[in-house]
Amino acid sequence: MKLESVLHYLDEWLQVSDHPDYSSALNGLQVGGPSEVETVVTAVDASEASIRAAAELGADLMIVHHGLFWGGLEPIVGRHERRIRALFEANIALYSVHLPLDTHLEVGNCALLARAIGVDIRGRLGSYKGHDLGVWGDLPEPVEVGQLQKLVSSVVGGGAVRALPGGPERIQSIGVLTGGGGSFVREAAGAGLDAYVTGEGSHHTYFDATEFGIHVLFAGHYSTETFGVQAVGEHLSERFGLTSYFVDQPTGL
Repeated sequence: MKLESVLHYLDEWLQVSDHPDYSSALNGLQVGGPSEVETVVTAVDASEASIRAAAELGADLMIVHHGLFWGGLEPIVGRHERRIRALFEANIALYSVHLPLDTHLEVGNCALLARAIGVDIRGRLGSYKGHDLGVWGDLPEPVEVGQLQKLVSSVVGGGAVRALPGGPERIQSIGVLTGGGGSFVREAAGAGLDAYVTGEGSHHTYFDATEFGIHVLFAGHYSTETFGVQAVGEHLSERFGLTSYFVDQPTGL
């Protein structure tokens, strides 16, 4: 399939051009590649290890959540050069999609994690420059915080999930905003939710949880953001017959 056709489809489907993001996210095609695509490799990060793993898998196109330019303008030397050189040497196109992938209701990190937990999504939570980010909804039956902690751990791959106490004894309404969503604890509490699941937060979120009256669960920045890229790869495989692989490079953070 033509690379140009895949890129056009992704841009339209994920609404890349319409979604505001951090300037360093640089959503869309970041590095050009072959004119034809047969194999797509997805990963959370455009790290040197992920790029080399994609090359070993014969990738024509690599789709990541965190692209190459988070550090802003920087010389193409050192690890920056190694990453870009590895893409060129393997002739891999690199496509990055950050907030548009977090927020997408079909294949977005927030919606997919919420559904994996068993949340019936009823609304949105949090925004960036007027665009919705996370989701909120209800579990079929109330659970205790320990049960929710184990459930979240199981759906993010079994890693440790830190629970900050603060909410009611029984939990039914839950907000989900993946990655570094700790700054939205106050908003989740203000929405009357029993619990809030995100990737990571700052020191003060402990007091936000206890004083605003909400349970906050930190499941890991990386672990909460594996859902979207995998779903995009699977979707391209089903829709266009492309071979798709996911490169798992967990950070434990």
